[in-house]
Amino acid sequence: MSLKYTVEHEWVRPEGAVACVGITHHAQDALGDVVFVELPEVGSAFEQGAVAGVVESVKAAADVYMPISGTVTEVNEALRDDPSLANTDPLGAGWFFKVKPSAPAQIDALMDEAAYAALTGS
Repeated sequence: MSLKYTVEHEWVRPEGAVACVGITHHAQDALGDVVFVELPEVGSAFEQGAVAGVVESVKAAADVYMPISGTVTEVNEALRDDPSLANTDPLGAGWFFKVKPSAPAQIDALMDEAAYAALTGS
């Protein structure tokens, strides 16, 4: 399945029983050079739309929202060690966390690439 997107500029990629989450190219462009990330605790449960972390850049700080309800199963320790991965590879090595969805249908309700491109004007 391809990526799904939120209006808050997170992406979701289903990977079997879990979904990988990160910030979009658009988000990292708007933020500038990312210098710090605050990731959620493994085992933490969140409702869709809740603040799950923070990303800080030289220009601003922004909340990272949980795109779907579920429990965090893994965080990207490499991103914690090298926050610039959110800039250099936001859809790959710069992922933020993985979540086991409690309501998998929420993924289907997120925007596809065309809808997200229309939202961002790209």
